[in-house]
Amino acid sequence: MRLRSGARGTFVPAAGTGASGPVERRGRAAADGILRYGAIRLKRVYLDNAASTQALESVADAVRHALLHAYGNPSSLHGMGLEAERIVEGARAELARALGVEPAELFFTSGGTEANNLALKGAARARARRGRHILVTPIEHDSVLNALNALKAEGFEVEYLPVDGAGRVDPDRVRERVRPDTVLVSIGAVNNEIGTVQPLAAVGQALAALGEERPLLHTDAVQALGKVPLGDVIRHVDLASFSAHKIHGPKGTGALYVRRGVKLLPLAEGGGQERGLRPGTENVPGIAGFGAALRELEMLVQAWPRMRALKEALWEGLRDGLDGVQVRRLGPPPAEAAPHILSVAFPGLRGEVVVHALEEHGVFASTGSACTSRDPRPSHVLKAVGLEDEVAQGAVRLSLSRFTTEEDVERAVAAFRAALPALWRFARLRGRGGAR
Repeated sequence: MRLRSGARGTFVPAAGTGASGPVERRGRAAADGILRYGAIRLKRVYLDNAASTQALESVADAVRHALLHAYGNPSSLHGMGLEAERIVEGARAELARALGVEPAELFFTSGGTEANNLALKGAARARARRGRHILVTPIEHDSVLNALNALKAEGFEVEYLPVDGAGRVDPDRVRERVRPDTVLVSIGAVNNEIGTVQPLAAVGQALAALGEERPLLHTDAVQALGKVPLGDVIRHVDLASFSAHKIHGPKGTGALYVRRGVKLLPLAEGGGQERGLRPGTENVPGIAGFGAALRELEMLVQAWPRMRALKEALWEGLRDGLDGVQVRRLGPPPAEAAPHILSVAFPGLRGEVVVHALEEHGVFASTGSACTSRDPRPSHVLKAVGLEDEVAQGAVRLSLSRFTTEEDVERAVAAFRAALPALWRFARLRGRGGAR
């Protein structure tokens, strides 16, 4: 896929505006996808889909129906309660079909963070008498790393597995690190910052060779659902976490896969909802929206080749036309990465400055995980794969969805070309001491 020549040069506002002049820092986004900065109207280009995705119309309809019509408590015995229960169980069945598992192995949560905490704390505490050693990669999402930090305070030992420059683990090295007291291994299926796809099936096979006393294998699959094949992964893991809002569903809803026979201790006490593992009245509107998104998951799968082609066109546009601005591609080789995440770095620039400059041109991106985007320190993921501070601090993550278009990519490249050369010249001037 090639960008049209019109993508080169200064960014042009949406057709028919006839606007010119400076753009203010903050704008207003309307439902029509047009970003308004005073008199200037810019078509929004949203490239932060690894942080969250636009909800589908069918998702909004399902949420609205559950809020206004199917508002009974799914634990109630009357007809309205049964209607709500059918919505919950219907969504559970949709996720089970998508993963090739039994509905009884799935538990709804408030999102990926709760699912990760329930998996890690629940499994570690349930197996504490057997051992207190846990293996994890250093490039996991903070909801994994911080959950394990909490377990450290309870006397668990957390050991960090080595990763290569692309963020990958070596299955044989994982097996070599397992000790008799190792009770849990956690490796994310797809890294949320650089798109690394881990060899989880091979890791699972290596651990299975250890026999019945092997540790449990957990994966944070939040960035993987609908983005990479998961069938072989799920067959080789014991626990997997998911989130609805990464697949065009609602925020505040997730799920945890627990292989039959695996014991977890709940994080909270309450009623018997979710078979006692996750007590509390189910979020029926959120679960309804999750189910609606899952019913269209195949459309997301079919978009993989197009997303990958658009991602490569985006990279080619940045690599070939930024007027001397240094740019590096981060993460694994394109064919080995998830189709929706492109991580690049502009050494000498600050990633947050680039992100704000792009927003002024109607393009929305991020410096990395949205959960840590306000942290001024270099990304722990980029440091773990061996990048220097100057490179890590200049990183920008661009993430696509099934709705990203070629026009979006062209506008994004044009925005980079309009904004970055001036930032680059200013940074070089400051580096020579010419600005104070």
